[in-house]
Amino acid sequence: MTTFEKREQAFEAKFIHDEELRFKATARCNKMLGDWAAAQLGLTGDAAASYARGLVAADVEGHGLGDTLRKVAADLAQQGVSEHEVAERMDGFLHAALAQIEAGS
Repeated sequence: MTTFEKREQAFEAKFIHDEELRFKATARCNKMLGDWAAAQLGLTGDAAASYARGLVAADVEGHGLGDTLRKVAADLAQQGVSEHEVAERMDGFLHAALAQIEAGS
């Protein structure tokens, strides 16, 4: 195997690793965001868990973080929560999710 082929394999392996990390972090972020949003909406128990699972599932189906942000912001608008606040929470949850994954938890 040539050096070029080894480098190509290394880049492919890194790409796969990065995509898996992104997927896991996004799913965990959406779960945390869903839990927070459910609490803001006054949802508890199964309703809260269902709301959070819905956000995770929507992202898996191909909706991006922008779609998730808009959905949660629309859901929380009547509670007086701005899209900016939802975006800040989402950013914080994404950083927390990455830290948790890197720590192995």
